[in-house]
Amino acid sequence: MGNEQDEELKKAQVVDARARNISHNVRCTECGSQSIEDSQADIAILLRKLIRDEIQAGKTDKDIYKKLEDDFGETVLYAPKFDMQTAALWLSPLLVAGVAGGFWAYKKHRQNTNVHIMALDLVRGAPLTPKEKETMLDILTPPPPGGSTPSWWRSWTGR
Repeated sequence: MGNEQDEELKKAQVVDARARNISHNVRCTECGSQSIEDSQADIAILLRKLIRDEIQAGKTDKDIYKKLEDDFGETVLYAPKFDMQTAALWLSPLLVAGVAGGFWAYKKHRQNTNVHIMALDLVRGAPLTPKEKETMLDILTPPPPGGSTPSWWRSWTGR
C-alpha cells in the first residue's frame, strides 16, 4: 500500500515539474510580460490547468507547445521557432549595414578613380604626367554640391 502511494506521489511530482517547466516558457496572453507560471490572470490559471491535463493525458512537451501555438499563435511562446520570417527580422540590420557599407565603398572608389583620366591614358598609350593629371582633374572635376543651384534650375527660373 505504501509503495503505491509513493508511485502516485512520484507521478504527481513529475507532472508538476513538467507543468512548471512548460509554464515558464509560455507567455501570459493577458499580461504579455509574465509567464503563465508567474501570472495570476484568469487565462494563465486556465492555461496552467490545461497543461497539467495534457500531461496527465500522456502528451509530450512538444505536443503541448504545438497545441498552445496553434490555439494562441507563435507569440505565446517565449522561444519562437526560427523560420524565414524570423530570420528576415534578425538579419535585416546586417543586410542594411552591408548595403550601406557597399554604397560607401563604391562612392569612395569613385572619388579616387577618374574615368576620364584613365580613358585618356588608354588613348595616348602612355600615362599622364602629374602636372597633366592635375590639369585634367581641375577641368573635369565638377564643383562640390554645397549651396550652388544647378544650371538647369537657373535657366528654368530665369535667375
